[in-house]
Amino acid sequence: MRKILSIVTLALIAIFSFVSAGAQTRVSLSGVVTDGATGKLLSGVSVTVKGTLLGAVTDERGAFTVNGVITFPATLVFGSIAYASQEVQVAAAGEAVKVSLAPGYVLGEEVVVAASRTSERLLETPVSIERVSAATIRTAPAANYYDIIGNLKGVDMTTSSLTFKTISTRGFNGSGNLRFNQLVDGMDNQAPGLNFTVGNIIGLTELDVDNMELLPGASSALYGSGGMNGTLLISSKNPFKYQGFSAQVKQGIMHLGDPQQKPTPYYDISLRWAHKISDKVAFKIGGQYIKADDWRAKDTRNLQRNNVLSQLKPGDRTSDPNYDGVNVFGDEASASMQAFAQAVKAQLVNPPTNPGNAIATAVDGYVAAGLTPNQIAQQFALNPALAPYSSTLPFLIPLSAAPNNAYRGTFGAQSVSRTGYNEEDLVDYNSYNLKLSAALHYKITSKTEASLTANWGTGTTVYTGADRYSLKNLQMGQYKLEIRNPNWFARLYTIQENSGDSYTANTAAIAINRAWKPDATWFQQYTGTYSAARLGLANGLSAPDAISHAAARNAADAGRLLPGTAGFQRVFDSVTSISISKGGAKFADKSALYQAEGQYNFSDVVKVAEVLVGASFRRYSLNSQGTIFADTTGAIGINEYGGYVQVQKQVVPNVLKLTGSVRYDKNENFAGRFTPRFTALVKVAEDNNLRFSYQTAYRFPSTQDQWINLRTPAAVLIGGLPSFKDFYKFGTSPAYTAESVAAYRATVGAGAPNPALLKVGEFNTIKPETVQSFEAGYRGVIAKKLMIDVYGYYSQYKNFIARVAVARGQSASTNAAVNYQELASPFTSTNYSFVYNVPQPVKAYGWGAGLVYQIYKTWSASGNVYSDKLTDVPAGVVTFFNTPKIRYNLGIGNDNLYKNIGFNAVFRWQDKVNWEGTFGTGDIPAYSTLDAQISYRLPEIKSLIKLGATNLINKYYQSAFGNPMVGGLYYISFGYNVF
Repeated sequence: MRKILSIVTLALIAIFSFVSAGAQTRVSLSGVVTDGATGKLLSGVSVTVKGTLLGAVTDERGAFTVNGVITFPATLVFGSIAYASQEVQVAAAGEAVKVSLAPGYVLGEEVVVAASRTSERLLETPVSIERVSAATIRTAPAANYYDIIGNLKGVDMTTSSLTFKTISTRGFNGSGNLRFNQLVDGMDNQAPGLNFTVGNIIGLTELDVDNMELLPGASSALYGSGGMNGTLLISSKNPFKYQGFSAQVKQGIMHLGDPQQKPTPYYDISLRWAHKISDKVAFKIGGQYIKADDWRAKDTRNLQRNNVLSQLKPGDRTSDPNYDGVNVFGDEASASMQAFAQAVKAQLVNPPTNPGNAIATAVDGYVAAGLTPNQIAQQFALNPALAPYSSTLPFLIPLSAAPNNAYRGTFGAQSVSRTGYNEEDLVDYNSYNLKLSAALHYKITSKTEASLTANWGTGTTVYTGADRYSLKNLQMGQYKLEIRNPNWFARLYTIQENSGDSYTANTAAIAINRAWKPDATWFQQYTGTYSAARLGLANGLSAPDAISHAAARNAADAGRLLPGTAGFQRVFDSVTSISISKGGAKFADKSALYQAEGQYNFSDVVKVAEVLVGASFRRYSLNSQGTIFADTTGAIGINEYGGYVQVQKQVVPNVLKLTGSVRYDKNENFAGRFTPRFTALVKVAEDNNLRFSYQTAYRFPSTQDQWINLRTPAAVLIGGLPSFKDFYKFGTSPAYTAESVAAYRATVGAGAPNPALLKVGEFNTIKPETVQSFEAGYRGVIAKKLMIDVYGYYSQYKNFIARVAVARGQSASTNAAVNYQELASPFTSTNYSFVYNVPQPVKAYGWGAGLVYQIYKTWSASGNVYSDKLTDVPAGVVTFFNTPKIRYNLGIGNDNLYKNIGFNAVFRWQDKVNWEGTFGTGDIPAYSTLDAQISYRLPEIKSLIKLGATNLINKYYQSAFGNPMVGGLYYISFGYNVF
């Protein structure tokens, strides 16, 4: 890998040196921009030299200066929110430029690049796309720029915590969406080892975001693996164009009206400084710090777990001995009292020479003779040979083989769970996020620019996966070297991940319980105490079931570690500092990703069509020290490479534009994949276009799907590569499906074991997931006041990647009889979970419609509604689609309502959904939110004051099962030079 990186670096340096030699004489262009209606000087207006990378932004006096190599006549492009963009031709250097911008934003004129990897008007993109500009970010009613994406058409956002939010489009909504790409200045924003995109924890600070472009739908043809359902591109501000010092201070308050939490403060501070050292060199540095007491997940409803899925059931810790709270952890450790009693008896009477046989025979005789449990206990006490075994009577009497045993149903089918701990006693809710960034830019020529960029972030947050993960002091860095020209780019970057002090809440809780008292001891005490009470062994009086359970839990929990005590804290600190591979709860992941890629547009060479080619090479280096992956002997490398070609042609000038592209990608563990895409754009009238597309996408199994080897309290999670089948010897010692094991144990509990019920779980090599999607849409502007965008799509998915749960005896014996015997009890068996492909294809379809209406002058209104639905799902297949049938957003705003006062408001509503997840399954009720802000501009000091709120009505809602309830966040901010 080092050799490859060295070669690429030397190539970039060579290009840099070669092009630098051709540097030419530089000139300056200066001017002033005013409001065409009022004559006021306009600050924050973007000025660019068309066809180059040169540009500037007007200052508080409306003045600008562009320096660089400029070929005359030159065309300057002026653009600003609430003003029509304008192009002005300049004949020669030194010419004073005076421009008056006409109020009134021209709908659809924004330029986007994500749709085809080339610049084109929003109105003329051949696929669905959404765009968020820096001006929109500045005026949006959102506490954080990332939240704005949730208001776009076709978007679902899952809130795992205050700073960890996951974006999804076209269904399959969930935390850490693996079917959605997120790129920050061209760099993948996923955590290489933890696998999920980390949202806004790492990346750009709010003051440094220039724009965001969202591609809903399949996008692998241009952006590679992972773009099954969408791609988000976030771009930063260029220091040559956006200069000076900027700052923003935001102070807020959360948890208002929360009956279980006092109001707490929210802090958000951002800084950015960009400076042009010379016409050729500029730099920028920035930082952002967010601090708050996070939203807390406190769902104590009772959950019935069933391997992959689960469902809510009645009961609480008092009424249900097998209670498993949604956000209560440690109570997942559960056992059948009947099965545990059988395990105790098996240990007593096996092998046959054990004296326990005589004890069991004696019990059978006493039961057959009609003695009560209390009388049997008295007989044992009087017999010196039997007295030492009196403690086994609560287990032996209900299991007696005597035909007249009246106590056989003592345990019934009742399972019991250990007493757990609430999430708030385990998870660090002291949420913070620190982001630092720096970049050095060098203009080789007026059209070619080199940059060296570093983004680094750290923070504490909470993420929902199969567990609730406390991502404590997580760190990630992105480092990039890039050379860019309007016709080509070459970039080399790396992502370095450090899981810090991260741990899983469930594993921590179970480890605390087991550190205090092993499961076997706890369940034995519980079962023995319960049975003794029910049988009346102490006084001959049988206690009621509820009282027996209460006595059993009190006995088993005696001396239990309680939150807030020194003993609890000592054990908690211990288990969260010990890696999972050694029995603790901590991750120790320092995985990395390396990527080299480039692209060239041959339009200047090939005149008949626009031809675009690109290629990339990616390497994962998995290094979890055995806490996540099978990497105990050293880091695991995974190589991927790919290339793409795109041809775009105006077949009928100004009427029909066709685009075709194809990409090939190869992962060293899987066969190569071709992903073609074909689009057509039909102009039906000026600024009115129809679009049609056929797109394909895929995703290689994630690094965890391939190489995970994680021992959790519930099961050993293993990857889908063939080596795992050999390592765990599933070929000679088969594992059986969880459902069939449960059925087998039921027959064991009934005294008639039936191994024929066991069904072998097939371990097959995992394959990439694919989708084919067809889409048609219309986007147009009517009377320059109303922009309409509608779309409809149909998709077919194949080879869903999912997990299957299996179990086998703990010794992994090749002797079937031994395996059957060990499978009879959860304490003598091992659970496994491995990935597999769902063989049946499923289909999805959906639609969306949005409009933006310029009501009057600077007033604007917007609205969108969209729907996604999955069909033809075979029975038993769990898809985790998790997408409400209907969602809509309504917005209204005026950025210059009266004397520099502006406001914006967005109302969002989504339908209820039955949420399916590996953490839990249950209904998420329909909910609505209202976000709003009012702003006041102080142009004399280049400042902006905002007073706003997200979820203004403070109606708490939950976006996903197991996630926290989210209330209102009320804030006031002061921004300097944010225009």
